[in-house]
Amino acid sequence: MATTGQPVAKNPDVVRMRELITDDPLSWDQAWKQNVTPWDAGEIQPPLREVTQSGEVAFARTGRALVPGCGSGYDAIYISSELGLETLAIDISPLAVANASKNIPEGLKVRFEVHDFFSFKVPDDERFDLIYDYTFFVAIPPSRRPEWGAQMNSLIKPGGHLITLVFPIDPETDVGPPWFIRPEHYLAPLGDGWERVVDRVPTSSSPAHVGKECLIVWRKLE
Repeated sequence: MATTGQPVAKNPDVVRMRELITDDPLSWDQAWKQNVTPWDAGEIQPPLREVTQSGEVAFARTGRALVPGCGSGYDAIYISSELGLETLAIDISPLAVANASKNIPEGLKVRFEVHDFFSFKVPDDERFDLIYDYTFFVAIPPSRRPEWGAQMNSLIKPGGHLITLVFPIDPETDVGPPWFIRPEHYLAPLGDGWERVVDRVPTSSSPAHVGKECLIVWRKLE
């Protein structure tokens, strides 16, 4: 797909973020403390709402969901309220988790916890029916993408779904985050054993995302 508008990498907040983020995962907490969070849209991502309400995918309506790199938690709260799933949202930043935990509506089955996704484990009988990835895959160094794929294979139960909102699809660059990304970059990390049930440009995107994102829903084969 062709990209439109100014590349995300030229956003002054993104430039500042790259100055703060180091190889230490906890440096993300510094970005939160300094309020340098250009990935935080302040609202639910429209393509997530679109795909969960369209009926084109038979998402589980009971069970568990995981949102890694949850940030402020808008999408995690939405997943729990829209699909009725017990939702665990995790982030490496204690401040992000603390902030997100303040916004949980009463009675909603969603929890925010501090975890490192790459060392996060659950028993087989507690694997997830749905995982949602938005601005997480692109935030990790490309060298760690095989680990990302291994974790997704480990954490999603057979028949479960992985929603990947691929953003930003911008001209190639060798710096990040966000790192250079294309939809096909998910294929090798995930490996065999998945089918793409949705692979398209969303019909609803926030203005800054138009022409820069792709929605892919994967189903883990039985």
